[in-house]
Amino acid sequence: MKEKLQRFMWGRYGNDRFNQFLMIVALVCLALSFLGLRIFYVLALALLVYVYYRMFSRNMSKRSAENQWYLKKEMKVRSWWQRRKKLFAGHRDYKIFKCPKCGQKLRVPRHKGKIAIHCRKCGEEFIRKT
Repeated sequence: MKEKLQRFMWGRYGNDRFNQFLMIVALVCLALSFLGLRIFYVLALALLVYVYYRMFSRNMSKRSAENQWYLKKEMKVRSWWQRRKKLFAGHRDYKIFKCPKCGQKLRVPRHKGKIAIHCRKCGEEFIRKT
């Protein structure tokens, strides 16, 4: 049986990260459908059909391009989340100010009282309380 499945999948695209993401979304929609929302059941079924279509497709170049598109979008979201996480981690120790002249974000240590902040980008100097 395993050999027959391997022969069937020969030359087909298979599974990738985009399919995994779509499966998770389909499972979430299926769970939401138990709350009585019929539209999520239909959406889950449509997503599962699309996942199996992609998995058994022989057009590997198109499926690979779809996966690359998804990976680019995922990387944007991951990098945005990492920046937010890093900014929040330094929130106790540093305060962020924007330069009034050029808009550059400047990080200064907290609890130093009134200090003169010097922008490295445009040379503007302004006084703020930390």
